[in-house]
Amino acid sequence: MRFPFARRDVALAALAALGSLSLSTVSAPAAAAGKTPGRYVSGDFHNHTTCSDGSISMQKLVKKVTDKQDTPWGLDWFVQAGHGGNGNRNCTLVEDASLSTPSYPFVQGQGPTTTWTASIGAAAIKGDGGGVGGNGNMWRWQSLQEFQYPLLEYLSVAKNVPLFIGMESVVAGHEHSSMSIVTGQMPVGIDTVTLPASGSFSALGNADALAQWSYCFDRGDTDRSRGNVTGSTVGNNWNCAVAGSNSQADVSWNAQAQKLMPASGAGVGTRGHLKTVEALKWMAQNHATASYYVPAHLERAGPFYADGNQGFNVEHLRNFNNAAPGIAFGFESQPGHGASANRGEYQVNRNTFGTEKVDSVGGTTFGGTGVYAGVVGGVWDALLGEGRNFWFFASSDWHNRGSFGPDDRRSTQDFYPGEYQRTYAMVRNGTDKLRPQSIVNGLRSGNAWSTTGQLIDRLAVVVCASYAGPGARSSASVEQLALNAASGNTDTDVTGCATMGEKLVVRPGAELVVAVAVRDPAGTNYSPYSFPNPSLKQVGIEQPINQPVLDHIDLIRGLVSGYRAPGSADYAGEWPRNTNWLRTDGTTTGLASVPAAAKNTTAAVIRTFNGAGSSPWVKVNSGADSTQFLKMSYRIPAVTASQYVRLRGTNLPASVPFETDGSGNPLADLYTNANDSTKLRIACTTVGTNVPANGGTYTGTTIDGCPNHLPTVGGVKYVAYDVAAWSDLWFYSNPVYIEVSGSTQVAGVK
Repeated sequence: MRFPFARRDVALAALAALGSLSLSTVSAPAAAAGKTPGRYVSGDFHNHTTCSDGSISMQKLVKKVTDKQDTPWGLDWFVQAGHGGNGNRNCTLVEDASLSTPSYPFVQGQGPTTTWTASIGAAAIKGDGGGVGGNGNMWRWQSLQEFQYPLLEYLSVAKNVPLFIGMESVVAGHEHSSMSIVTGQMPVGIDTVTLPASGSFSALGNADALAQWSYCFDRGDTDRSRGNVTGSTVGNNWNCAVAGSNSQADVSWNAQAQKLMPASGAGVGTRGHLKTVEALKWMAQNHATASYYVPAHLERAGPFYADGNQGFNVEHLRNFNNAAPGIAFGFESQPGHGASANRGEYQVNRNTFGTEKVDSVGGTTFGGTGVYAGVVGGVWDALLGEGRNFWFFASSDWHNRGSFGPDDRRSTQDFYPGEYQRTYAMVRNGTDKLRPQSIVNGLRSGNAWSTTGQLIDRLAVVVCASYAGPGARSSASVEQLALNAASGNTDTDVTGCATMGEKLVVRPGAELVVAVAVRDPAGTNYSPYSFPNPSLKQVGIEQPINQPVLDHIDLIRGLVSGYRAPGSADYAGEWPRNTNWLRTDGTTTGLASVPAAAKNTTAAVIRTFNGAGSSPWVKVNSGADSTQFLKMSYRIPAVTASQYVRLRGTNLPASVPFETDGSGNPLADLYTNANDSTKLRIACTTVGTNVPANGGTYTGTTIDGCPNHLPTVGGVKYVAYDVAAWSDLWFYSNPVYIEVSGSTQVAGVK
């Protein structure tokens, strides 16, 4: 069915009027000389199918994610990325005849949970531990190379949508990271491919480079076959040594496997981290512009543990960025699993280090974002304060709906890619289609922003230098630049101005004009809930959950002091553990307890824009499509030091109990995490006439009362799960750097 959602980008309506024209073929808007034309396009690069630990087939996931009819949140681009290691289920088989295609037909009695052994036969499974006499699990390298990539190429051609394959690596020395190598994937030749009317499909491209990386560097891959059939040298014959490095002299080198295989036990975390740095060096040497490496939900597994494979401290992020700045250029500090019992699956006492129970870093999320980015002045600001190209991303981490089926509108675990979280990246494809390489280039540029719950769907940030006399710029003129860019879903290219991911070089004493234009789209978002937002109801605001309104935008500034040298006192430092950060009542100890290496105390909110008060935004209709935008600006006088500015915004005002503090900062999500019902604080009291029972699958119209799956304490329902996520929305922009001549060089950005 088609959900009755009105909160859609009006550009989609225009495209619909053109018939079958795909977003992937629409030319980008014109740009001024100097930049290839581009536009902001939405996507997701971290999600799962049954080839790893997801619940649905690749075909069903691609349909759910890219379809703009049955599931109207269709993304503009999509990376299918499951865990590294191995798996025993065949995700290329479909659930039912509705997903059947000529080359990948529905097979009665088989589906995406059917094992590889039962579908292709044990003898076809390659490498150690598979095949005849093996355990039936297929190494991810074979799955990517022989099954997942060819299917994704077929679907990309059939649906005319930009797809490519990635992976959520199981990281040596750490937990997980979203990554891909797009070399070989989706060659231009597929534009003119005619799909077979029946029978098998032969892919033009390949995922050989990604498959090799999976074999060589994923912690979950303990195969020693070099990508070959067991007992044979016929096959890939991979060698994982890094040219110019000490790979083969390392104590972890395995001669049979021709790769590093750190031994478990004491020091495995340290040895594993060194392997991961080697992995980044290998990517930089062999696929420098065609790859990315973005640590995922990096606070979840706790801090780094030298004797295990756990989390990431700030020094590990610095090591990654030092080794491959064009590849390790950001993190997912806003995790998926937004509807789970513990938002993002972050939890107090989640991890075990030896005999010690250790929280996820920060203990929980803060407005759905991890503590590294969710707290102003934290790890992200520490990295930005060095002038690094290190960007913020969000992703769905889709696996399943928890206690509901995959077609239900409710969730106690995950949201589909694009349904709740999405990252918008500026992709400069000119008149060409969206392609994997241009998408990776867009992510690398840092000209990107992320949002939850469709809080906003257009954003432009422009910073211009203004000098006394002929060089003076009015606030109105820079606001117009921002408005023009946001209206056209693009950025601006004007001498003396910069946008997200860019650096503006100015003379000492220059005045900075920061202008923002944003669209809070009209109508409803993709939430199934139409009853009043319980969080806002606490402060007397009656606003339907599925019709969120942007409350305010914070302009955040931090100073740039330059790169920190490895080994220096301020290079490494662990975020405080457990109650040394998150107290049992949900309050925190604050940045005073955070080591200098992991914070930037110069970072602060310097202006808050809203609909009223001392810094109101102005509502204005776009000349492009007559939709309403909000524009605003702020002047920073007489700059003498290099710095950066970034944005965040939310649907929640300041001082919402258990959601925001008096300054509008997000509070710990401990109060809406169902795992510990004693901490729940926000009652959900609306009784509706359309509240389905928990049984069955609900695909109907909106739900007008508190759903039955919410936790009940003393006969009262409390906000948790998907209701908590839809009630508490945020967006984050990446920074604009300003380098003042004679001050600190912003070395990480050109």
